[in-house]
Amino acid sequence: MAFLADALSRVKPSATIAVTQKARDLKAAGRDVISLGAGEPDFDTPQNIKDAAIDAIRRGETKYPPVAGIAPLREAIAQKFKRENGLDYRPSQTIVATGGKQILYNAFVATLNPGDEVIVPAPYWVSYPEMVALNGGTPVIVDTRIEHGFKLRAEDLEAAITPRTKWVLLNSPSNPSGAAYSREEIKALTDVLLRHEHVWVLTDDMYEHLVFGGFEFTTPAQVEPALYDRTLTMNGVSKAYCMTGWRIGYAAGPDKLIRAMEMVQGQQTSGACSIAQWAALEALAGPQDFLPGFREAFERRRDLVVSMLNQARGLSCPTPEGAFYVYPSCQGALGRKAPSGKTIETDEDFVSELLEAEGVAVVHGSAFGLGPNFRISYAAADETLEEACRRIQRFCAELR
Repeated sequence: MAFLADALSRVKPSATIAVTQKARDLKAAGRDVISLGAGEPDFDTPQNIKDAAIDAIRRGETKYPPVAGIAPLREAIAQKFKRENGLDYRPSQTIVATGGKQILYNAFVATLNPGDEVIVPAPYWVSYPEMVALNGGTPVIVDTRIEHGFKLRAEDLEAAITPRTKWVLLNSPSNPSGAAYSREEIKALTDVLLRHEHVWVLTDDMYEHLVFGGFEFTTPAQVEPALYDRTLTMNGVSKAYCMTGWRIGYAAGPDKLIRAMEMVQGQQTSGACSIAQWAALEALAGPQDFLPGFREAFERRRDLVVSMLNQARGLSCPTPEGAFYVYPSCQGALGRKAPSGKTIETDEDFVSELLEAEGVAVVHGSAFGLGPNFRISYAAADETLEEACRRIQRFCAELR
C-alpha cells in the first residue's frame, strides 16, 4: 500500500517558487543572476503599518486570535468593501486567513465534491488548478488569446459551463498577464452567469490597487448585484501594501459560505497571526497616501519593460492594464538555436536557455497554462529591469 496520498499525483510543484529557488542557488554559486520570477513588491512595508505591529506587541496582542479574525479588522474589511467597491457586508460576512491562498483553499475545501468543476481561465496563477485538484474538483481550463488581451470572453465562458460547474474563478488584474477586466467586460461575463444559477463566482482582487492609465477597477458583485449571494470576493494586503511576508488575506461573501470556511479554518490553522492582523488593520484603515506613488513607479516600470521587450527580436509584448507582470510571446524565437546550440522548441526551453546564457530568471508560460509565453515580474528597480531587458535583447539577437 502506497504511503503518500493519491491526490498528490494530481498536483504539480509551483513553477514560480522553483524558478526563484533556482535563481537563488545560482547566485549562491557565484553567478550574476537577475531574478524576475517572484511576484513580490520590492518596496518595504510602510512605516505606519510596521509601527502598528510593534504597538500591538507592546500591548500584548500576542494571544490566540478568533478563527475568523479580530473584530476591528473584520470591521475594517467591511468598511473597505463599502468605501472602495460599493459592497455592503456585515463584519460577520468577512473572514481573515493566512494569505489569499488560504482563502481560496478554504473555499474549495468547504464547497467541492468529487467531480465538481471549476472554470479557470488561462493563463492562470499556478496554484488555482492545483488547489482545485487537491480538493477533489476538476479544473476546467479555458484558454484566452493574446489578441483578446488574455481575457475570458462571454461565449467561451458559456461554452465551458456544465451541470457540474460549481465555480468560475476570475483574477483581475491578472497574475501572470496583468490583464484587467473593464466594467463592460465583467458585465458580459456576469450576464452569462445570471443564466446559470448553480455557478458561483470566486474573484481574486489581490492586485486591485495596481491599475494604470486611469483604468477603473470593478469587481463582479459590484457590477452585477444579483450575483451578490453567490460571490466570494477575495483580497489581501500583500501586494498593494507590500506585506507579502505578513501573510494576511481576507474575503467577504454569503453567511453560509463564510461560516463553512471558518469551520474549515478552525480545524486547520485557526486564526491568522495576531500581530499581522493589527498591522493589516492599519493598512486598510490608515493613510492611503503612498498608494499613488507605488502605482506611478509600477506604471513607469511597465512602460519601460514593454518598450524594451518589443524591441527584442522574436518577442511580442502586450501592454497590461495592471498588476506588476508582463506576459510576452516568444513565438518568434521558437525553432531557432540558442548560443548553447540547443534548438528552442518551447517557452520552457526559451527561459532555460535565457537563464543559462544571460543569467535572467523568468517563468515559462506553460507553467501558467498558456504558451508560448513567459512571465516577467517588473517589481524591481528601474536599472535592474533595464539591464535584464538588455540581456534579453542580446539573447534574442544571438538566436540563429
